[in-house]
Amino acid sequence: MDCFTDDALRPGWAEYDLWEGLQKELAGRRATAAFDTAQQSARDAELREISATFERYRASDFGRKLYLIQNSIFGVDRQTVACQIAKLRFFISLAIEQEATAERADNYGIRPLPNLETRFVAADTLRGLGGLHRELTGDRTRDLQRQLNENRERHFHATVRAYKLQYRAADQRLRGELADSLRLAGLAADHADKVAQWDPYDQNAAADWFDPGYMFGIREGFDVVLGNPPYVQLQREGGRLANLYQDAGFATFARTGDIYQLFYEKGGQLLKPGSGLLAYITSNSWLKAEYGKATRRWFAENHTPLKLLEMGKDVFANVIVDASILLARQGKSGAVGVAVDTDKLTDKAFPPAPALWGELRLEGEKRWLALSGLEQSVMDKMAAVGTPLKDWGVSINMGIKTGYNPAFIIDTATKEVLVTVDPKSAEIIKPILRGRDVRRFQSEWAGKWLIDTHNGYGDIPAVNIDDYPAVKGHLDGFWQPLEKRQDQGRTPYNLRSCAYYQDFSLEKLFWMDMGGNARFAYCEEPMFSNNAAYFIVGDSLKYLCAILNSSLVTWWMGHNAGTTGMGLTIWHKVYVESIPIPRISAAEQAPLVALVERILAAKAGDLGADTGEWERELDGLVQGLYGLTGEEAGVVGLGG
Repeated sequence: MDCFTDDALRPGWAEYDLWEGLQKELAGRRATAAFDTAQQSARDAELREISATFERYRASDFGRKLYLIQNSIFGVDRQTVACQIAKLRFFISLAIEQEATAERADNYGIRPLPNLETRFVAADTLRGLGGLHRELTGDRTRDLQRQLNENRERHFHATVRAYKLQYRAADQRLRGELADSLRLAGLAADHADKVAQWDPYDQNAAADWFDPGYMFGIREGFDVVLGNPPYVQLQREGGRLANLYQDAGFATFARTGDIYQLFYEKGGQLLKPGSGLLAYITSNSWLKAEYGKATRRWFAENHTPLKLLEMGKDVFANVIVDASILLARQGKSGAVGVAVDTDKLTDKAFPPAPALWGELRLEGEKRWLALSGLEQSVMDKMAAVGTPLKDWGVSINMGIKTGYNPAFIIDTATKEVLVTVDPKSAEIIKPILRGRDVRRFQSEWAGKWLIDTHNGYGDIPAVNIDDYPAVKGHLDGFWQPLEKRQDQGRTPYNLRSCAYYQDFSLEKLFWMDMGGNARFAYCEEPMFSNNAAYFIVGDSLKYLCAILNSSLVTWWMGHNAGTTGMGLTIWHKVYVESIPIPRISAAEQAPLVALVERILAAKAGDLGADTGEWERELDGLVQGLYGLTGEEAGVVGLGG
């Protein structure tokens, strides 16, 4: 449910506005010749009852709540049940403020509650009717819109069923007249039909469009927009949502993104220019992910983010995402926002003390970070001293993507059977690491093998499966999934083309694609990996191994990379290649390289060997390269 408020911040609540409005309505009703005497008398009594109720409660929370619900709070949700729940919550909120006055009086003297159908509507917030806002500015359409608004206000207060039905019938008639007027004004016929067909009183129907000016009568923007939009990837279900909203005019649309990003943009569009406030709780993925670039840029260019709270996971039951709350003001004001990661605070008091908040830096589409002043100092030093890994002249790639691992990745027992049946099979069966096999500094090969039916590379032709009958027989056992897979070469038996195929034979660093800590493993011999691991080929790999396995890089990634639903850091190429690494001479690298070689030698004989002392020494050398002070090292958890 997205809630919008209008004039919610007006001083003094303006309780008397409602009372004066009711008196004017009462006077107007008495002068209206369209009602016969009996109807007029009954409705006068109804208005007198409303006026008396407000007189009775205007100094209480009932009067304030009634005023706010009538004039200031509006809600929209695609699901009709969400609207019903919201209305029920508001009914209860009003009901508890009234007191029974007479046991023999109707309903114990408690006034019936207002009708909220025109305050909470079921509609698709992200889609509008092109041209509707423009065409509603004509004299005739504006007059019909005014009549509709007045009629809906009467329905809001109606307590007699006969009058409710009469107001609803009038609403239907006015909608039809408005639709006809809009057609004459140039609105597309199908859009005009939707205006006529939208019945706010049908509790089981939802509009596939939304327009706050028409549905709520709000044209100048809302003071506050609040929301907890859904978290759904646009590319799920074959891209159903991406296809639905790709032409809806959103500047932040990205097919790989999430629908809540579109809600951010829509919420910003609904704000009052220069002063409206937006507050959403969403997943925090857009703050760092590649698909969030457009959203970050859009905020930086159009709004003033005031506060960002990173809250971690488990904020909602059964929702495994890291949540964040953003408060932003419409328009660019030059104000500097603040941010805090509440999940990492030892003091869980809320709100966090002012000293715990750090500056929120917005630089176009760059990632947003919730850092303290000292943490930001560490980031600044790393950026100033280091060169992003992608600019080191290295090659960074993902491991082999077979398209169906059960067929192409086999154990040693299966390999031996295939080689026994046909010794030639050994030519295309190569050792392979899985992501889970990669450890810090050294991998632990688990006896897994890749059936390397490559699609050819350079001058080497693709593997002809008919030359390897035993392997073909094995793969035939998986024919159905092999035939359907996307990642195949010239035949279902072949792996797809791989431009960096020969890099697997070079010196390299492997790392796992997700995990809590850095896990970079040095490897000299030919070795493949599956697509749960990445690898680097280039110069100075032992030096890079020292830096990338450091606790400081783990900390850097924890703030700059995305996370999984379980809170694990995502070590994808796009994040790792951004790590700033100091460029120093071979002589300056030597102490770090010597420590890496000691660790590798120890782990070659025993992967579980205790190398903690050397690794801590490496951490100290790395901190020194970046020029960290003891206080800075302590604040990022690296010791003094």
